[in-house]
Amino acid sequence: MITAEEPSLGQAARRRLLWSYGLGDIGTGMAATQLGFYLFVFYTGVVGLPAWMAGLVLMVLKVWDGINDPLVGWLSDHTKHPWGPRLPWMAGSALPLGLALVAMWWVPPGGNWQKFAILVAIQLVAMGLYTCVNLPYSALASELTSSTQLRTQLNASRFTGSILAGLAGLVLGALLVGQGAEGYLRMGWVSGIVLTVFTLLCCWGLAPFARNCQRPTGHPEPIRRQLQRVAANPRFLKVLGLYLLLWCALQLMQPVSLIFLAVVMQLPESWSTWILIPFQLSALAGLQLWSRVAGSHGRVCALRWGTGLWIAGCLGASLLVPLDGSTAPLGSFSNGISLGLLVLTIMVTGLGASTAYLIPWALLPDAIDADPDKPAGLYTAWMVVTQKLGIGVAVFALGNGLSLSGYQAAQGLAQPTTALTTIRLCMGLIPAVLIAAGLLVMRRWPEKGLHRQP
Repeated sequence: MITAEEPSLGQAARRRLLWSYGLGDIGTGMAATQLGFYLFVFYTGVVGLPAWMAGLVLMVLKVWDGINDPLVGWLSDHTKHPWGPRLPWMAGSALPLGLALVAMWWVPPGGNWQKFAILVAIQLVAMGLYTCVNLPYSALASELTSSTQLRTQLNASRFTGSILAGLAGLVLGALLVGQGAEGYLRMGWVSGIVLTVFTLLCCWGLAPFARNCQRPTGHPEPIRRQLQRVAANPRFLKVLGLYLLLWCALQLMQPVSLIFLAVVMQLPESWSTWILIPFQLSALAGLQLWSRVAGSHGRVCALRWGTGLWIAGCLGASLLVPLDGSTAPLGSFSNGISLGLLVLTIMVTGLGASTAYLIPWALLPDAIDADPDKPAGLYTAWMVVTQKLGIGVAVFALGNGLSLSGYQAAQGLAQPTTALTTIRLCMGLIPAVLIAAGLLVMRRWPEKGLHRQP
């Protein structure tokens, strides 16, 4: 049988490999985008939780991810199946996860603490299933091929599908969330069906390659030994630091972006969701751009150029002049200029932020290859769990920061200056500092022409 690593892999098989892998992140990408942009707003504006409690729900979930990610990574590393160790987890969890996504957008009854408890229970189940699909899928990029170039192309294909699905999810949200609780629930049904169908299609397409791809040695290891292995791999620690910092910046900006557009920029609510679409479009273009730059100049070079644009977009967002809320967005010349600068800033930010999707995952296989046992599931698990914990801390800090600043989620309320300043910091200076720290972490990365390998 032909494997993804054999030089005899033909063009038709290569296309199937790239297309099939790209399908795998469509469902989870749509769900992740909707959760990133809408969940915090859903909890505060529809469910009625205060901002600090909404942030606490998300923080509890990230602590849970700190348990289930390493567990699923270890279990998938040790799974013996004719399809390989990863696909059984993906195929078996696709339908339950689709149903769990629907439940995530349901408004529970009762007071705030009862709602809090029900939402936490739903999210624990949903995020556990999400891990069972997404973590084995992520580990496959390191195992399907040993080619640096093909690994980068696999991740570009993955995040192309993810961003396209995220764009569709934003459009879907723009059409439905204005309908209130029923609209959010309908959005959940669509994303649940999409996730189930495309995950199963991905499994079918990858089956011939996954049966014969590189596999971990399967030696059982306790958590303490896993931590020692991770700590002894300096390449992995660099990738881990980069991923954590870039995704904390991205996930801090996502939930506050709709608040920023409506409260700070004075954009009508009917415009706010649609105005985010240029971000997804430019991020999609950025994936193709940085994949090409990585292939010709190296992944670290692509990272530097992309994050430079991202930092410029963040700083630009902190300096934007609000629209005149008493006039339509295009009702005056000054509003038109402000709106044009806003869209330009969003597009520059999206173009740069696409490096957060592509580059860390393109670098991860190098770190896995540095370990003689090559336990891709284990390294993927610790990468994902650290990212999720970082995001949980960021969103929890965001919720508490907004609450302390005096921000009120109810529509139409005038927000105090402290709240407006906090929102601007979360969209501008704080993410820029995190991104710059990520660049510092990646100094002296041993690229050495790996991007030129076939």
